[in-house]
Amino acid sequence: MDPQTINPARSKNSYSPAFLVILAGFITSLLIANIIAVKLIDIGGWVMPAGVIIFPLSYIIGDVLTEVYGYRRARQVIWLGFFCNLLAVGAITLAMALPPATFWEGQEAFERILGYAPRLLLASFLAYLVGEFTNAYVLAKMKLATQGRWLWTRTIGSTLVGQGLDSAVFITVAFLGTIPLKGLVLAILIQ
Repeated sequence: MDPQTINPARSKNSYSPAFLVILAGFITSLLIANIIAVKLIDIGGWVMPAGVIIFPLSYIIGDVLTEVYGYRRARQVIWLGFFCNLLAVGAITLAMALPPATFWEGQEAFERILGYAPRLLLASFLAYLVGEFTNAYVLAKMKLATQGRWLWTRTIGSTLVGQGLDSAVFITVAFLGTIPLKGLVLAILIQ
C-alpha cells in the first residue's frame, strides 16, 4: 500500500527518521565544537582548540548527507546548522547580559568562557560556510567525476579540502592576536 494512501499528509518532502538522526548529529557536533573551542588543549606539545575532539564528526556526517541525500539537501542542513549556531550565540549573549542573581558567584567565569562566543561565532560562521560548502561541493563533483565509484577517495579528499579550509579560517579568526603567530600556524596544521 502506498504510504500517501495511509497518511495523505506525508509527501515527498517528508524526512525519514535516518535523515533526522543525521541532521541532529550534524548540528549537535557543530554546536558542541563551537562551545568547547574556547579551551586550548595541549596533546603531546600540539596546541589546538578542544572543539577538534568532536568537530571532525560534522564532516563525516556532512559526507554522509551529501552522498546519500545529495548536495541540495546537504546545503539545506548546512544553512540550518548555521542558523542554529546563531540562535545558540544569541541565547548565550542574552544570558550574559541579564543580571545575575545576587547570590550567584559564577558570572565572571560564565562571561570568561562563554563571552568568547561572539568571536568564536564569527570565526565559526566564516569557517563553517567555507569548509562545509567546499566539502559538499568537492564530494558532489568527485562523485560525478568517478561515476559514483571510490567512495573512500571522495570522502577523504573532500574532507581534506573542506576541513583544511575550515581550520585555516577558524583558527585565524578565532585566535589571531591571542596566541603567537607560530602557534597559530601550527594550530592550523595540527587541526
